[in-house]
Amino acid sequence: MAETNTTIPTVAGPISEVRSSQDVKGPPAYANTGRDSLNGGDIHEEYHGLVLPTEEEKKTLRRVAGKMPAACYYLCAVEFAERASYYGCFQVYKNFIRAPLPKGSTTGAAVLDKNDTAGALGKGSVTATAMTEAFKFLSYALPIFFGWLADTKYGRFRMICQGVAICGVAHIIMIISALPPVLTSGNAIGPFALSLYMLSIGAAQFKPNISPTVMDQSPHKVAHVIEQDGERVIVDPEESLNSVMLWFYLLINIGACFGIPTTYLAKLVGYWAAYLIPTILYLLLPPLLWYLNPRLVKQPPGGSDLGNVFRVLGDCFAHGGLRSIGRKGFWEAGKPSVRAAAGSTKVYGYDDQFVEDVRRTFQACGIFLFLPIYYINDGALGAAANALSAGMRTNGVPNDLLDNLNSVTIVLLVPTMNHVIYPLMRRRGIRWGPISRMTFGFALCTIGSIGFPLLQHYVYKTSPCGNHATTCQENSPEGVDGLSSVSYGYYAIPIIITAASEIFVNVTGYTIAYSRSPKNMKGLVSSINLFMTAISAAIGLATSSAIQDPYLVWAFAGPTIAGGVFTVIFWFMFKHLNNEEFVINTDFGDMVRDSDNSSDEEANKHGIKGQDTITQVPAPQPVTLNEKN
Repeated sequence: MAETNTTIPTVAGPISEVRSSQDVKGPPAYANTGRDSLNGGDIHEEYHGLVLPTEEEKKTLRRVAGKMPAACYYLCAVEFAERASYYGCFQVYKNFIRAPLPKGSTTGAAVLDKNDTAGALGKGSVTATAMTEAFKFLSYALPIFFGWLADTKYGRFRMICQGVAICGVAHIIMIISALPPVLTSGNAIGPFALSLYMLSIGAAQFKPNISPTVMDQSPHKVAHVIEQDGERVIVDPEESLNSVMLWFYLLINIGACFGIPTTYLAKLVGYWAAYLIPTILYLLLPPLLWYLNPRLVKQPPGGSDLGNVFRVLGDCFAHGGLRSIGRKGFWEAGKPSVRAAAGSTKVYGYDDQFVEDVRRTFQACGIFLFLPIYYINDGALGAAANALSAGMRTNGVPNDLLDNLNSVTIVLLVPTMNHVIYPLMRRRGIRWGPISRMTFGFALCTIGSIGFPLLQHYVYKTSPCGNHATTCQENSPEGVDGLSSVSYGYYAIPIIITAASEIFVNVTGYTIAYSRSPKNMKGLVSSINLFMTAISAAIGLATSSAIQDPYLVWAFAGPTIAGGVFTVIFWFMFKHLNNEEFVINTDFGDMVRDSDNSSDEEANKHGIKGQDTITQVPAPQPVTLNEKN
């Protein structure tokens, strides 16, 4: 490769900082990027060799996303394989539970009439809703425990591996439950339920720990100034994380597209085949995790900060009172410096910055409380959408096929947002804050969800069975058409619109959970974000008796109305957070990589230590460095 001469800013630093560009224990190095040095005589702060922006530069310089290490994208591939297996099965659960074996079938496939719905257990909509919502509830409620356990004792990577092992066994049992001898025996519900809830336990260990582990790999812990193509820009930690998490969410939904072949396999071959494909894909995970283990940077379990959080709350309540909750000065009362100034001699195990982190964490939790109603509108309450499509004319297409447009829409939109819309906004100096993005997503979902009650109204109006359209085809004599004249194609409209909203809500939720939590509570706070899905599932469970004919119109309309009201409230409650500076509470020194242990031990023998302080230095002057592209 040709050699080039490039000038880069340099500052004095200890030997331990001279590391590869993506090592989290040192700063990201830009020596091989062909960028010129930063010039100027202003006083800049520097941190780990990074030039921090001045207040003026924060207001005037364009912000860009920094480059991320390859480990981030390998972890996204891990998420892809896990979600592909999860959603590939989940997409067919409702029909498997709700509908009976079609006429003449032993596998659940529709063998005699292409308009028949694939099915197996024949337990009805109420049981299908109860079982699938219980599954969702456990998958998103148990992460509270497993996220805390990862923070305090085992670490995030170990919890991920344990979850993968449990899910692997669950997938095998699920295949057994769908074999023809088991289905025709009438005893399939037992092994299926066992596998279903084992899968929820494994997913609960995996899910709260994978997204923080991806973001742990980011070397961009603080905003810093570089020169890019002759322009001085700020490498923004928020934009960097948002960019990689868009890819993370993209691969989640590419994985979720595996629901398309599994729905066809269920209808044309049988449920054993629909469950086999996700299981085969799941076998990719153990070797991939083995390969990644020595290459990942990991935050070791350091004991949870949860105890200190309660101590902060105790001081705030003791010295501020219940009436001060939500008012200015509530959190100030819990700061050690304020308590010391008031004459307290108590020794604190945390500092003022930790109290600020707790404040930000509770703000994040307040944001998350608006998510349950959003999740209900994004796909409808319980099995209501599945019941709606069961009464529509599908012309041989599986009635749960178009649910997969949710993932297809996201797969198409994420690259557009990541490579066109967001870069264009940054070039024009438009900062679209996290609260603005989430509010837009909430509003978009509310608009899309209006389509569900409208469609249900017209299905009832045109069905031969009136407002008992869901089971009309199943209960009609052979040869008699029991379907509504409303085309199944219209079902795609609300699915696509609500899917688009996820890019603005869910991706932003990941970065809020990570950035607004203390460093030893990131798994727990991430799980609180996930727990909102559990709350929406609990609502689905509580209302399962109403998710049947003839009540389906209001099962859709009620959450839609609530979603519109909550969107307005959300904006006015949190819009001020758009102006807060994005902060990551983990430092370069908080992470370890297994492959670094030997080099670190050698460095410690010679008394070499990292630099963790911010110092003020003149703007760095350029030097010439020979480098290879």
